[in-house]
Parts: sequence; C-alpha cells; structure tokens
Amino acid sequence: MTTRSVSPAGPRRLLALAQLTNSVGDGAYLVTSALYFTRVVGLAPARIGLGLTLAWAVGSVAGVPLGRLADRRGPRGTAVLLALTTGAAVASFLIVRSFVPFLLAAMVYATAQSGLSAARQSLLAGLVTEAERTATLARLQATLNAGLAVGAALGGVALHSGTTGAYLTVFALDAASFLGCALLLARLPRVAPVPSSGGGRGGPTVLKDRPYVVVALLNTVLLLRMPLLSLGIPLWITQRTAAPAWLVSALFVLNTGAVMLFQVRTARSVTGLAGAVRSVRRSGAVMLAACAVFALSAAGDEPWVAAAALVAGSVLLVVAEMLHSAGSWQIGFDLAPADRIGEYQGLFGTGVTVARTLGPLLLTALLVDWGSPGWLLLGGMILVASYAMGPATLRGARRTDPAAPVPARVPSGQSG
Repeated sequence: MTTRSVSPAGPRRLLALAQLTNSVGDGAYLVTSALYFTRVVGLAPARIGLGLTLAWAVGSVAGVPLGRLADRRGPRGTAVLLALTTGAAVASFLIVRSFVPFLLAAMVYATAQSGLSAARQSLLAGLVTEAERTATLARLQATLNAGLAVGAALGGVALHSGTTGAYLTVFALDAASFLGCALLLARLPRVAPVPSSGGGRGGPTVLKDRPYVVVALLNTVLLLRMPLLSLGIPLWITQRTAAPAWLVSALFVLNTGAVMLFQVRTARSVTGLAGAVRSVRRSGAVMLAACAVFALSAAGDEPWVAAAALVAGSVLLVVAEMLHSAGSWQIGFDLAPADRIGEYQGLFGTGVTVARTLGPLLLTALLVDWGSPGWLLLGGMILVASYAMGPATLRGARRTDPAAPVPARVPSGQSG
C-alpha cells in the first residue's frame, strides 16, 4: 500500500456512482451520435469520420500531459475540471451547425475524455489500496457496462422517435451526466499531489520508459478487439453470413450482460504481475479460438448454423475481453511509478483511443475484404501480442525495481 492510499467503502461507491452517471449519458450518445451529426448538424458522413479521427488523434496525445497534471496538481480537482469540460463540449454540440465548430468541439471532447480517464486512474490509485485496485476496476467496468446498456436503451427511444427534439434531449442528457459525474467526484476525499521523485523536467518521462512504452503498444494490439461489436461483427453478419441482422443487438446484449455478471469474478484470480501475465496470455488463446469460430460462421447457407457459430464466438470473445481487462489493469498500474500514476495511465489509456481510431480501418480490411483468413490473421496477431506481454512485463518490472522478486515469478517461457 502506498502512502496515498486509503480504502473506505465510501470512495469506492462514489467512484462507481460517478462511472454509472456518465456512462448512461455515453451509452445514449454512442447509439445516436452518427445520426445526430448527419440529420441535425447536417454533416456528410465522410466529414464526421474525418473530424472524429482528428479529434481522437489530438485526444490520444493529450492523455499523457493531462495525466501528469493530475499527479502534480491533485487528481480530484483535475478530474472534476475535465468532467465539466467534457460536459461543456457535449453541450456545445447542441448549437454547432457546421464543420469547423464541430471539429473544435470534438477536439475538446476527445482531449477532456482522454485526460479524465487518466485523472480517474490517478484518483483511484490514491483512494484504493494496491491489493484492491484490480477488483475495484472490475466493479467499475461492470458498472460502466450497466450504464451503457441503460443509456443505449434511452438512445434507442430517441432513434425510434427520429425527431430533432429527441436527439437534442439525448445530447443534453449526456452533457448533464458529466455534470453529475463532476459533482460526485468532488465529494471524494482529497488526494494530495505527489511531487516528482526526479527527472521530470525535460518532458513526459513515461515516453523515456521504453519497457512501459512497449507494454502500452502491445496492449494497443490486444485492444483491437474493441471495435468488433460496434463495427466488425455487424459488417461480418450482414455481408458474409446468412444470420439475421437483428443478431447484432443480441450479441451486444450478451457481451454487456456477461461483463456485468462475471468481470468481478474473473478479476479475482489476478493479484500480481504473475497472475496478470497468465490472464493476458489466456485471453490471447481464447481470442484466437473466438476468431476461428467467427470465421466458421460464414460456412454454409443455414441461418441457424451461422447464428449458433456467432453466439459461440461471442461467448469466447467476452471471455477473452474479461481476461485481458483484468490482466492489463494490473500490469498498467504495477509497472507505473507511484508518483506518476496519472502520467503513465495517460499513455496506457491511449491504446483505447488508437484502437477505436485505427481499428475500424484495419477490421474492415481484414474481415470484410479478406473474409475468414482475415479473422485468423487478427486472432494470430492478438495471440502473439499476448505472449509478448510476458517478456515486456518482465523488463518493466526489472526497470521499476531491479531487486524486486516479481521477475522470478513471471518467467517469459511459462504459459500459465
């Protein structure tokens, strides 16, 4: 346990409530944003894609310095400020009606979101003991999925209505959800800023930590699974299989429900770097199996056969997701210096942004253009990255503390 850490139940509940509050708004935003920007704002789909890609590129770069700010100025105040900024960016979408204001608002939104994620991790590190971090993150992930499900249902009501007023209501709800999140975060105990133990004047020190950078890059490859449910699998179902299109929503519900029910249980076995590496490796093997089953779903013309394969593949996918999440959380925190949690999590969190930005392009090429071989290539890439995480974690552990006993427990040749 670090000197910053306390572990009362109150802070954990407030963190969960803050997560739930803004994830409801995010869920509504995610299912309606594309149609809102085309039908209400009046932008062409290509311009929306360009604007969001540029915005998230800026946001991914901003995560490290904003995480560093949270470490140096205090994570609670930084998180509150960034939550309010995110809400203001969403509120500005209510009045923008041309590309340039949309682009500027999207950049503020992506930057604040990236920084908020890093600041929250730094805040959690100061409020929860090291032994409880992975379990707490698992509970927060389950809460996140519950909120997204509720928000998606509310967004579905707006989509069914199809009116401008309904879309505006959804965006107002999302903006209000970040205000509520900020109010809840402000009620958390103050976590004192941690002065740097050295070296940090010449720029973001995490970028000089090569082992951690390698770990973050490998984690980005593992996160390529993220756009599967929102893009890869829907395109695969409609263009390559005989399964009905409504199965897309059923698989989303399956994934969300499984994470809500089993993520905490899955994370219980991960208590240190050794367990984290084993969990990540298992996730890679399960992910390869999932990709193979998805590839088989295109064989034959019977809808029920394709649907059965898709359901089986989705079960394997969510198992891989939960194993990877539990392991990567532990690795990302344990390899970060105690006085730079926010800064290091700012880099680690860019994997999500990169996966969401570049993942759709890669998945479209692999799955839609290449078909079944593309699935196997994707699974192979993820398997290789999951096994490479062992040696990379070993190097990171030795760099963090050359005398630590952890490396002896994380041999790179052990499959777990």
